[in-house]
Parts: sequence; C-alpha cells; structure tokens
Amino acid sequence: MLSPGMDSAREGGGVAGTVLIPMNFVWSYGGRSVYLSGSFTGWTNLYPMSPVEGCPTVFQVICSLTPGYHQYKFFVDGEWRHDENQPCISCTYGIVNTVLLARESDYIPPPMSTAVSSLTNMDVDNEAFQQLVRISDGSLHEAVPRVRETDLEVSRHRVSLFLSTHTVYELLPESGKIITLDVDLPVKQAFHILYEQGISIAPLWDSFKRQFVGVLSALDFILILRELGNHGSNLTEEELETHTISAWKEGKGYLNRQIDGHGRALRRGLIHAGPYDNMKDVALKILENQVATVPIIHSSSEDGSFPQLLHLASLSGILKCICRYFRHSSNSLPVLQLPIFAIPMGTWVSEIGQPNQRPLAKLRASASLSSALSLLVQAQVSSIPIVDDNDSLLDIYSRSDITALAKNRTYAHINLEDMTIHQALQLGQDPYSAYEFNSQRCEMCLRTDLLQEVMDRFANPGIRRLVIVEAGSRRVEGIVSLSDIFKFLLG
Repeated sequence: MLSPGMDSAREGGGVAGTVLIPMNFVWSYGGRSVYLSGSFTGWTNLYPMSPVEGCPTVFQVICSLTPGYHQYKFFVDGEWRHDENQPCISCTYGIVNTVLLARESDYIPPPMSTAVSSLTNMDVDNEAFQQLVRISDGSLHEAVPRVRETDLEVSRHRVSLFLSTHTVYELLPESGKIITLDVDLPVKQAFHILYEQGISIAPLWDSFKRQFVGVLSALDFILILRELGNHGSNLTEEELETHTISAWKEGKGYLNRQIDGHGRALRRGLIHAGPYDNMKDVALKILENQVATVPIIHSSSEDGSFPQLLHLASLSGILKCICRYFRHSSNSLPVLQLPIFAIPMGTWVSEIGQPNQRPLAKLRASASLSSALSLLVQAQVSSIPIVDDNDSLLDIYSRSDITALAKNRTYAHINLEDMTIHQALQLGQDPYSAYEFNSQRCEMCLRTDLLQEVMDRFANPGIRRLVIVEAGSRRVEGIVSLSDIFKFLLG
C-alpha cells in the first residue's frame, strides 16, 4: 500500500529542515475520480490520484511526509472512503486509515483501535490487518497478515463441499460451438485453423474408431517447431505439409520415449468427464494431469458409442461457479479477505516469495524466440513475463502466441534463434517500432489485492494468469495462475 524512496513527490505538511519521506498512496478499488486527503494537509487539500497504466481500478499519488503518525482518507466519486484492508481507527473524521513513519531510534508503535472491525462489512480477523509501516535506512517493513489454520480449514471445507455437490452439467452454456479436428488432418492445416479461429486447443476425432481420442494444443505446435529446428530431426518442412495429426501424435510418443515393450509408441488416453461428474473431480483431473481443459462427453449407449461432445470444462468456468455461489456470503470463506502476498501460492521473485519455491521465469524482449519456447517447455509454464532492464512488465509471451506463426507460413521462413520475442509479438506490425507496454495483453494485479478480487478477475473468460506488479513502476513481483488458486483452495 505504501512505499518509500520515489521521485517527484508532493509536499505534505513539511517543515523547513525536516527530512521528508516520499510515500506512495494506493487506492485499489476503482472509481472515476479519486483524491487523497489527510492530517498532513490539515484535511483541507485534495490531492488528485492518477490511474496506474494497465490497472484501471488502481489509483496512486506520491506525497512527501514527515516522520511520525498520519491519518488519511480517499475521496472517491464524491464520497469519503477508507481502505478496509489497511490500519484504521475511528475519530472525528469517521473511520480513517493510519500510517506511522519512524526512524529506527524513535519508533514507538501507536495504540491501534480494534473497535473498527464491527464497522466494516468484512468478517475477518482484525488483528491480521493491523499493519505498522516502519521506515529504517530507506527500507520498508510491512507486517504480513497471517493465515489462521482454522480459517483455512473452514474455507477449504466449504469450497470442497460446494464442488462435490454440483456437477459439470451446470457449466454447459445455453449455446456455443466447439471446434473439433479429425486426426487425419494435416498438422499444417490444423494450426491454420487454430490461428484463424482464435483458439489454442481443439479435441481430436478419429473417424475410424468413431471416438474422441485426444486434443491438439499450442504446445504441440511448439514441440513441432523445435523439432523442425533440430538438425537431426526426421521431420522436414516438406513433410509438415502432409504430416497428419495422427502421425505427429505417434512421433511425439517416440520423442518423449513413451514406448511399450514391442517398441510401439504409447498414446496417452483422452482425459475426459461426463456431464454428471462433480466439479471437484473434474478440477482435480485438470490439476493432476496438468491440462487446460477436460472434454465433457456424453453417450446414451452403454458401450460408449455415438459420443457427443458437450463442452470443454476449464478451471475458469468452475471458478466462476464458486464466485457466483459465494458472492453474497463471502464471509463464510475467511481466506477471501486475505491479500495474495500473505497466501502460500503463486510464483514470486526471490526477495518476495518463498525461498524454497521455483524461481519466477522472466525474459527480455531481445531474447530469442527459441529461448522462450525452451523455457515454456522446460519450466512447464504457460506464459512468461517480458520485462525491460528495470524488470518492469512490457508484455506476456504465452503458449497460444505460437499459433500466430501459422499466418502466411511464417514458421517456414524464420530461424527461431534469430527471431526475438519482440519480433514474434510484433508479427503483422512494424518489427522496428519501439517496444512499449502492452496494456491490452497484460492482465495484472497488486500483491495487496484480496484473494476475492483476484478470483473475480480469473472468473472472466480468457484470463488464466495474472502478473503481480508493483504499483506505478510495474516491476514484476510474481505471477499467479488459475491452477495456483485451485491448488490452494483444494489443499
């Protein structure tokens, strides 16, 4: 919420000869016009707050404050508001937020009111949010809200109970379409279809077996391009013109050394579910098999003949049901009111995240497309934040972006080592234009955002991960995915 050491700060209650500390005030809950006022202005001036680029619901302003105890409030769309998830007290001006800036030598914690919890609309442990902000040698120390074991158990039990008692039939839309590909279709044509339809995955139909036998995804295209770039490969660009999906799946088994005792490639069976399977089982199938979707297939005959593909179930659709069900009873899930940086989930930079967790994968825009594809495969991630020299977010490179190379057979005219990520993301645009922040592609959040807010974002179609950034600088601090949310909620 507050961070020191930023430039071009506003003067707030300064006295000549007094050291002023620039502080960044953040309002993360949206609005059309947002202002800041406080004891450091005598409650007479309103400082306009500016929206953070790429985060339209987040506003910020920097003020220079003297060391000591300060109170403040936000003026949002003509109404006085306070941030319920920051330290606050009740005083003459109603409920106000508080901040204490102190030197190491004279730091004395002020008394904090615990009576405020009855005035908020959130049933949370008030102690967990009584954070004291403390400045020492220019560094910020922020108390981390603790996750109470009882709150975690209650929340997980209620989510598990809901998912276990609701079937995926509830996920079926009233209308829609699903693109299905025949396994005898050439791979080249298949990826043109994925690109033209704007999708990254499609179920596969075997006309001979009269069954759905698998899926084709953007990851398949990545593996094919890497195989084409391998000088010892048996797959050539000419063969790709006639290479069928079925033949690729067979060859993929050999590449992964998935062969049986007779030297034949082992094919992974189709992971699917029926319309009356419960949502928890389907969510666990997605997590355990590390897939993006599970086809929902129904057959009226006992032998499974004449199967009907009803839907492609995803964690996004299941999460949307959770959010809708608990929307008016969020108090029954206490963990929803915790900021995400206090929850053991996601992948973080080393100075913020857990030291025993895998490091956050990031790349510069000048890195080769080959390095990006290798990282996607080896790190088993679905997307990579693209950052500048200050680690500020510029763009995202995802598995699904690879299908853009199908346009005009671009894949046949490039060298993965020579093409940069910048050039790959600029296909169809000026490849020599300056690389600027792409707010339309980057879905972001702040580490102080509540789990409930993050879940609401994920419930929107197409959002599979959020990059956690520092307000203002857009410095990448971590990344949280849909699977991270479900691993946490399901334990």
